[in-house]
This record gives sequence, C-alpha cells and structure tokens, in this order.
Amino acid sequence: MKKIAISQRVDFLPKRNEVRDSLDQKLIILISMCNFIPILVPNSLVNDSKNEVNTKLENFLRTLAIEGIILSGGNNIGEQIKRDKTERILLNFALKNKLPLLGICRGMQMIANFAGEKLHHVKGHADTRNQLRGSINREVNSYHDYSISKCPNDFNVIAHSLDGEIEAIKHKSLPWEGWMWHPEREEKFLKEDINRIKNLFL
Repeated sequence: MKKIAISQRVDFLPKRNEVRDSLDQKLIILISMCNFIPILVPNSLVNDSKNEVNTKLENFLRTLAIEGIILSGGNNIGEQIKRDKTERILLNFALKNKLPLLGICRGMQMIANFAGEKLHHVKGHADTRNQLRGSINREVNSYHDYSISKCPNDFNVIAHSLDGEIEAIKHKSLPWEGWMWHPEREEKFLKEDINRIKNLFL
C-alpha cells in the first residue's frame, strides 16, 4: 500500500495556549478507503525563518518513503507561516521526485501560489454547492472565499463553476491535480472522487 503524506491545518486554542495541527478524520477515512496509508505531516518540522535549510521535513518524507502528497484544506494562505512553508517544501519534494499530488481547496490555491499565480475574493462559494462544467461535469460542495485568478502555466483547467471560476486543474505532464471542493466533506463519499483519487495515486 502506498504511503500518502497529508498536510494539516493549524489551529490556535487560546484557552489552552496551544497551537495544534489538525485534520478532518473523514479525510483519513477516505484515503484509507482508497487503499492508501495516510501519513500526517507536522508543521513543526519547519520554523519561521525564510533562510532555514529544510532538512528535517525532507528527511521525514524520505525516511517514511512517501509516494504521494495531499495538500489539505483549511487556513487561508498567509495566515500560518509554518503551514505555508511546509506545503511549499511538499510541493518542491513532489516536483523533484515526480510524485503524484492532490490539492484540496486551499491545497489547489497553494499549487497556484507555488506557480506564481494570484487569488481573488469570490462571493457565493462558501457553504453551498456548485455545478461544474468541463471534463468534470457534476455538482460538488463549496467552502471557499478565494479562487485562483488564472490557470497556472503547465496546467489545464478541467472544471469551471457556472459563474466562471476555476474549480479544478490538472498538470499537463505531472500527476498533479487541484480541486476546490472537499471530497471528505460529502455526506457520503462519492464514487467519482474515490476513483479519481485512486487513479491519481496508483
């Protein structure tokens, strides 16, 4: 079974004076259902320094023989420096080793950010459902306030919302995809999402 590294959101609990990495348990269940081994990536392996040599996180990934990467949702880019840095290292690691990668919601935004593209604020995409058009043509959940402004170079758009926002992208040569919906937040996991995850990481 392949080992898939999954990034985590950062939450601050002021009453406990704790900073926690966290992830929806349903994403772990979904990835396990796809017959992969989920490995949670801690954000504490990097610090806030821009000049840090990131050997700790890279050694973590090599030691565990990671074979694919998922950038999960939660937190806006720029809110949590360590998480942003962790995910940039994950993206570089996937690029260098040509590993399959899936960006979910913020994860897709991070792919675009990594490629030099910008985000813009959108209305009507939070706590709702959107109909997709493109090579993916179905209804999905939607929990985001930001969309990518332009498809990154070396990617193709594979789904738009009806109001024209980019909802899914696919790399032209690498096994990388980005989805703005959360497959783990469906009331019942969808066969289309399960099959797409399996095909991406197999």
